[in-house]
Amino acid sequence: MGLGLDWRELLTQLISFSCVFFVLWRFAYKPIFSMLQARKEKIAESLANAEKIKADVARTEAERQKILADAGEKANKLIDEARQAAARVREQETQKAIAAAEQIVAKAREATAQERLQMLGDLKREVGRLVVKTTSTVTGKILTPEDQNRLAQETEKQLAA
Repeated sequence: MGLGLDWRELLTQLISFSCVFFVLWRFAYKPIFSMLQARKEKIAESLANAEKIKADVARTEAERQKILADAGEKANKLIDEARQAAARVREQETQKAIAAAEQIVAKAREATAQERLQMLGDLKREVGRLVVKTTSTVTGKILTPEDQNRLAQETEKQLAA
């Protein structure tokens, strides 16, 4: 017995400690370490999934922004096309209105010209009649139908000149 150690007691305690350590390791620590390792793996997997979801959300947001930009661009294009179509329709309608107005003016001029010609013809006949009447009154003689026609034609020639 040196140093106050009892080797048998030390050996017994060492065997007891080894048995307790083995039982604890086998039935307590090993399942706890396995559970902790599984939990660590599950947390790592959840973090990886979270990163994947985050990337998917970012990609989806980028696609959404692109779709919105495309939709805005298409809407602007449609608005421009509608404006151009409206301008074309407005121009066509303006041209139709101008053509209709010109046609109305042409018809009015034609009608006025016809009325003028008719009035001139009526005026010539009336002047001829008045000349014949005045001539017969002044001369005091009754004019024959040939004389009346001759005077009317001469009067028309003089009025035309």
